[in-house]
Amino acid sequence: MSQINSIGRRKTSTARAYLQKGKGTITVNNKTLEDYFPMQSSRNMILLPLQVTEFEGQYDIKLTIRGGGTTGQAEAAQLGIARAIDIIDPEKHSVLKEHGLLTRDDRMVERKKYGQPKARKQFQFSKR
Repeated sequence: MSQINSIGRRKTSTARAYLQKGKGTITVNNKTLEDYFPMQSSRNMILLPLQVTEFEGQYDIKLTIRGGGTTGQAEAAQLGIARAIDIIDPEKHSVLKEHGLLTRDDRMVERKKYGQPKARKQFQFSKR
């Protein structure tokens, strides 16, 4: 088993996760995790599947992320890593499922409709 890869998606972000036995280094688009995600909350989100399954420091992770904003990218990466761990060790499936890490969050931004200023907001109604 040399390299495991999987895909995670959230909103308009797509993350490809490549896991390989190693020392635990995480690179995101050829940058370190700290450089790509300066916010601690985003980094914690990405590391959650590793902490839950106790795989922290055992796999080198290479992430290729495209589209969306930082939060969507972090959640897409989290799903990608969780799916890869599920492939590596199927016994960890129940632990990942328990923490809701294998569920794809399908919520998307609702499109703007014509005749309205936003997706749901309507122009002010005037009776007279």
